[in-house]
Amino acid sequence: MSVWNPLRLLDLAAIDLLRDETSVISILEYLPTELFPPLFILAFYGRHSEALKAMVQAWPFVRLPLGGLMQTPNRGTLQAVLDGIDVLVAQQDRPRRCKLRVLDLRNTGQYFWRMWSGSNYYVHKISEASVAEDSSRTKQPLALLEVFVELHLKESNLDEFLIYLIRWVEQRKGSIRLCCKKLRIITMATENIKEVLSRVQLDCIQEVQVNCTWHLSTLAVFAPLLGQMGNVQRLLLSHIHVSALEGQEQQHVVQITSQFLRLHHLRDLYMESPSFLEGCLDQMLSCLKTPLDNLSITNCPFTESDVTHLSQCPNISQLKGLYLSGVTLTSFSPELLQVLLEKVTATLQDLDLDLCGIMDPQLEAILPALSRCSQLRTFSMCGNLLSMAVMEKLLRHTSGLLSLSQELYPAPRESYSPQGDFHPERLLQLQAGLLKILRDLGRPRTIWISSSPCPYCGENTFYHPEPVVYSYN
Repeated sequence: MSVWNPLRLLDLAAIDLLRDETSVISILEYLPTELFPPLFILAFYGRHSEALKAMVQAWPFVRLPLGGLMQTPNRGTLQAVLDGIDVLVAQQDRPRRCKLRVLDLRNTGQYFWRMWSGSNYYVHKISEASVAEDSSRTKQPLALLEVFVELHLKESNLDEFLIYLIRWVEQRKGSIRLCCKKLRIITMATENIKEVLSRVQLDCIQEVQVNCTWHLSTLAVFAPLLGQMGNVQRLLLSHIHVSALEGQEQQHVVQITSQFLRLHHLRDLYMESPSFLEGCLDQMLSCLKTPLDNLSITNCPFTESDVTHLSQCPNISQLKGLYLSGVTLTSFSPELLQVLLEKVTATLQDLDLDLCGIMDPQLEAILPALSRCSQLRTFSMCGNLLSMAVMEKLLRHTSGLLSLSQELYPAPRESYSPQGDFHPERLLQLQAGLLKILRDLGRPRTIWISSSPCPYCGENTFYHPEPVVYSYN
């Protein structure tokens, strides 16, 4: 049975008004502020270009979140909006009602359109929020207007919509700033990346993700651009490949790590498979300018000096998240890992030590420090080789961590044969022992025990046991 939702009188009046776009233009000076959003929506979806052009020139809000209305970019409606902006740019004095400072073409702003309710209260609050966000973004004086876009560079050639917009902005230098907060590079030639970013206000970028495989020399070419993104707070680099033919490896490392000196707002650093850091992690750590909230270095060989420098770095003492999955931590003294963990006991919330080659001596060394991580929420140690006896110690040391809600541990060493073969039936017997330990500790708790990947060979298995749970009835 279908439900009929009749149009409101407001919608019917707006539809009737848009039949004569000249009449819309003539009343904008007197149109109540709260009627602008619904009238704009109807004009946008009805492709009333002249009405859109006029409404942009009288837009009574700081931000126009156009991207929230564009499921797929439409050249005609975008052209009408940009034409309206061109009229504003050409005028020495803005129209009395116009407050427009930001054209937002990102897939955001749905809240603005959805929350409109015909109430001055909501419209006023939304407008105030837009002003606050814009004024806090940068200390530099604003251009006449800023255009925000999402930059996901994933093609060898740019899509038509972005090419058109970049050309439009290029022709209006000094009046229009092209900005993005999140830059994601999936696959694109370096020259094309430089071409696009030469048109973008790099100091607006707050998050950078490089989700592709680059040679170290390619990252070195990109590094000076990264250094100009002084407001970056979150940086993710993945799979930087060091070629055997690269003869300037050390020079490239210096070119890359030196740019961290210019990132004064960096809080989250994620590096996946950064093999170029082996033996020279201190070069990057010494260039960090601010304390980090999250540090992730995964699938990378570490030397003893790397771990030493990491534990001594002053900018990791306030870490909330430490992720070292795939970093082998068994080729040096267990005390180094203990020193590292002791440095972050007061703030650490998430700890990932999967596939680190950790065995009984390494785990026992960090248990005292681990038991003092009072803020710890998640802890994962899958893929390591631990005995049942040491796992019991682990459960007892962590029993006082009341914030700990997600625990992922490897199947005990006794679940495997001396040859490394996994035996599910042995694990089932050991689970009973783990359950008894949890019951003796007397606190409701859930832990997950996984045999995947195998700590002997690193290969995945097909056995996925249920979590070991103890809770009060």
